[in-house]
Amino acid sequence: MSHEKMLNRKRVEGGIKALFFLCGLTAVGAVLFISVYLVFAGVPAIQELGLVRFVLGDTWNPQQEQYGILPFLLTSMAGTGGAVLLGVPVGVLTALFLAKTARPGWAKAIRAAVALLAGIPSVVYGLVGMVVLVPAVQRAFSLPSGANLLSAVLVLSVMILPSIVRVAETALRAVPREYEEASLALGATPAETMFRVSLPAARSGVATAAALGVGRALGEAMAIIMVSGNVANLPAGPFTAVRFLTTAIASEMNYAPMGSLWRRALFSIGLVLFLFIMLVNAALHGVIRGAGEE
Repeated sequence: MSHEKMLNRKRVEGGIKALFFLCGLTAVGAVLFISVYLVFAGVPAIQELGLVRFVLGDTWNPQQEQYGILPFLLTSMAGTGGAVLLGVPVGVLTALFLAKTARPGWAKAIRAAVALLAGIPSVVYGLVGMVVLVPAVQRAFSLPSGANLLSAVLVLSVMILPSIVRVAETALRAVPREYEEASLALGATPAETMFRVSLPAARSGVATAAALGVGRALGEAMAIIMVSGNVANLPAGPFTAVRFLTTAIASEMNYAPMGSLWRRALFSIGLVLFLFIMLVNAALHGVIRGAGEE
């Protein structure tokens, strides 16, 4: 190879490395910009209202300048927890079926369905939930309205399934075949091998799948705003009409005047949501790291 060609090759490689570095720097810069902007936009209202009054206040009434987000915070926690309790077992069991027992034809069809679920826009989930699920919940439990926390949990549990199934299936397929063969050779049944060998060996990937599900459920707004009732109530039960942190921002931002305390309080909700998601992700990453070390 001539000297000129080697120089050209080094220039190309240097350009590619610079491009990769620029892409990474752009991603980091975007996160930093969003973080700094939320801090500067959200802190003033919290300082004016008081942190305890803002976070632990149970009344949200902009007309009387009452801005307590405890109902939204508890609703987001309850809704996300309920969706994870329903969605994670279904998603993990589906992943087990696809990775270990499904015939190729069945596996192909189910993977296509999961990919379709991932591609459906959030507003379509909300529309179907509003037209089909909400009336069904209302009739099943003889309620004045089916738009409540239960409907939101059911919609969220379906929405988080695709990410859970795909990540968990990948983790299960990465389990060394020797582990399962040794279990079967010792007399364990295929079901015992799946639940006592394959699943524990893939627990780090399964925990990652659960973390992705939690992030999707916490950040969703358009679908649940259509099925939750969108009322600032404390989540007293599954049939309570509620409002999540995300839906509070989405439903009121267009009506809050520029520069008003109301608008600044909505930015403060965004800051609280951002910090809440960061804390949850940090806790889940700690669990994932512990599972990987084990």
